[in-house]
Amino acid sequence: MIQEFKGKKPNIHKSCFIAPTADVIGDVTIGENSSVWHRAVIRGDINGIKIGANSNIQDGTVIHVTETHPVTVGDNVTVGHSAVLHGCTVKDNALIGMGAIVLDGAVIGEGALVGAGSLVPEGKEIPPNCLALGVPAKVIRELTKEQLEAIKKNAEEYVRLAKNYMES
Repeated sequence: MIQEFKGKKPNIHKSCFIAPTADVIGDVTIGENSSVWHRAVIRGDINGIKIGANSNIQDGTVIHVTETHPVTVGDNVTVGHSAVLHGCTVKDNALIGMGAIVLDGAVIGEGALVGAGSLVPEGKEIPPNCLALGVPAKVIRELTKEQLEAIKKNAEEYVRLAKNYMES
């Protein structure tokens, strides 16, 4: 469902795929070729949410804001199934693993990977091109060139998959 809230209606690029069971509410902007999958909730009710181009918000993900913390998701970002992004920034080419939680004021650097089930606490910054794991998430190491390429390919695959859904 795409829903206006207090006079603010989602601005979704015409090339995006929004699954019929996804909810996109309020002050939300979604860029070209991005996708929002089944049962995801993107709730821009008390602040704004911006999602860049070629990004995918997978099934069951929740994205929400606070009055002082909007959410920004960059270009070519993958947000895995059932992740939670709350009042945070995820920069270009990053990957948030399944079930990971990223809290208010946290910043995930460009090309970073937050592992499945990890918790990035309030205000924590994950440097670019690094792997962060655990509860709380800690930087383990830099990602290899091959891993960075795999993250990019994952985002590209979701662009293709979304187009297939729209053509079905």
